[in-house]
Amino acid sequence: MRILMTGGTGVLGRASIPLLLQEGHHVFAPRRTACDLFDPAQVVRAVSSCDAVMHLATRIPPREQRTAAHAWSENDRLRKVAAGLLVDAAIEAGIQVFVQPSVAFLYPKDGPVDESTRVERAPPHLQSALEAEAHALRFAVAGRRGVVVRFGLLYGPTTSADEPNPPYDAHLHIADAGAALVAALSAPSGLYNAVRDSGRVSNARFKQVTDWSPRF
Repeated sequence: MRILMTGGTGVLGRASIPLLLQEGHHVFAPRRTACDLFDPAQVVRAVSSCDAVMHLATRIPPREQRTAAHAWSENDRLRKVAAGLLVDAAIEAGIQVFVQPSVAFLYPKDGPVDESTRVERAPPHLQSALEAEAHALRFAVAGRRGVVVRFGLLYGPTTSADEPNPPYDAHLHIADAGAALVAALSAPSGLYNAVRDSGRVSNARFKQVTDWSPRF
């Protein structure tokens, strides 16, 4: 499968590309300077010869800036505008599958949750994650496979945390996140949680429909 991957130099891209290549996939991961994700014509050209799209591009601000709403503007555009352009182009090009990472921090803070749990209110900086999810699920409505994977807080090599951070109740080792993206390529359309075992957030659905299971 030939895969267009945005954000290939990011944490998720670096974790998943070697695994995808091992599986025999071909990964086309243009840098920002080679493909403007906000230019519809460039996006159309990028997807034209691919079978799948993985929209991993983000622009998470430095920790000291995260309380400022404007610091999230580029990240919001990547999730809302770029995701929409990619889905539009992918539908037109006949792409088979669209994979969109999201975050498990959208769920209510109390009680066990799974993919059926309603997200009542998301913090302002996570509203765009819901919009990116909606674009991927729109791809599914068009008769293709649109797959959303809500990741726990990533930790491990190349991330900002060596170990799980106790204040958060959903975590995932970066190696398991890379493997989850590979598994997502074969998953049926829908929303899935990819988190460590035995947490408040259930990962049962993703484990049931793929051969993925966290190792850490």
